[in-house]
Amino acid sequence: MGNIVVLLSLVASHSDIDLQTVAKISADASQVASVVLASASPVAGAITLATCNRYEIYCEVPHADDLPAARASLISQISASTGLSEETVSTALVSKTDHEVVSHLFSVGAGLDSAVIGEREIAGQVRRALNEAQASGTATGSLVRLFQSASRTAKEVGSRTELGSRGLSVVSVALDLATDLSADPSWEHKNIVIFGTGAYAGATMSLLRDRKASNISVFSASGRADAFVATRGGVAVDESSLEDALAGADVLIGCSGSDHRLMSQDIENLNRENRQLIAIDLALTNDFDPTMGQLPGVELINLESVRMAAPDEQAQALAQARGIVQNAAQAFALEQRERAADAAIIALRKHTQQVLETEVEKVRAQHGCSAAAEEVEFAMRRMMRQLLHVPTVRARELAAEGRAGDYIQALETLYGLEIELPVAPAAKTACPVTGATGDASTSGVSHDATLVARAG
Repeated sequence: MGNIVVLLSLVASHSDIDLQTVAKISADASQVASVVLASASPVAGAITLATCNRYEIYCEVPHADDLPAARASLISQISASTGLSEETVSTALVSKTDHEVVSHLFSVGAGLDSAVIGEREIAGQVRRALNEAQASGTATGSLVRLFQSASRTAKEVGSRTELGSRGLSVVSVALDLATDLSADPSWEHKNIVIFGTGAYAGATMSLLRDRKASNISVFSASGRADAFVATRGGVAVDESSLEDALAGADVLIGCSGSDHRLMSQDIENLNRENRQLIAIDLALTNDFDPTMGQLPGVELINLESVRMAAPDEQAQALAQARGIVQNAAQAFALEQRERAADAAIIALRKHTQQVLETEVEKVRAQHGCSAAAEEVEFAMRRMMRQLLHVPTVRARELAAEGRAGDYIQALETLYGLEIELPVAPAAKTACPVTGATGDASTSGVSHDATLVARAG
């Protein structure tokens, strides 16, 4: 029997647990998808979405019966990669199946589940998660369509609502907090040191430029600072020059999440002459020692501070955005179900057409090309169309009810058909550097999106 797609997501986010636990789950868990796919796990494909306040992994498994084993294998691998016990990981990760998977990802991509409601940065992170999964070969066709649909929904929310129209983001709210805490609200003459060269560092650099900041240094423990400043501006610093940069800094911004953590004693040992220092830690795993805020003259802003300070968006815009997300999720699920129904209808028509042509050939062989033969052939074809009408209508109805699998199974049982579900078309993959797109083949096939049974 042609398999019906089953989607499973495991979610650890600020909405459900504290950020410290999210950080522990995220630590060294970036390769989980590749490792699980290389094992004996029933997971057929996976895409990981990791941001400053969430770790989520979206998977496709062959059958509903495989859900418990798939969840167990993912938890086992996350436990192995992070050093946390399987019980801790299992408790922290919320399992989503059925329509929950689709609606949750669409909400995340549209910024409705962010610490700053309506933030636009998360949409880019959803696209990057898909690109990385395609590049590593872990994305199936169904997962590609899921993430592409989430991106389209995010664009629709951005264009049709006023949600996020102020351009608020985790970074912008953090910079606003820093402005409020600073003795001098102007950014023009502040000395700023950014830790990290990833997406948040790029967004931070852009927003700092908007605020007229010009004295910006960038440190990367992995040695990427020179390449970063070459395209974005600023001055690269390394281990040898970092101490001097810290001594003269007014603002530190942590965006790296690396193992290179700035400790409180590193600041205490500097000759700063009682200058105020504002440390903004946007890294989930903390770039700065959490006790740094206890030092004299030091103000520490972290992700929890940002979440507490994030303004509420207008209720009307939020309700409109949620309506768009809900409609898009329902449309996606229906589209996926109809793909399976289409495959079944095509198989049934092909089978009946073969039977019809065989009988028509017998009539022609017996009566030649006479008027009587043509009349019989016409009648046979009309009868076949009538016989196929009800099965075709029922296929659509059952697909809309999420029962396309029942229809496919019935055809295979009654007619011995092998339903071939369509392969996903080639997807456009964005270049991780330039953002240009090109054809990239995707693995996996289109299945019915009857997403089933809660796991675990």
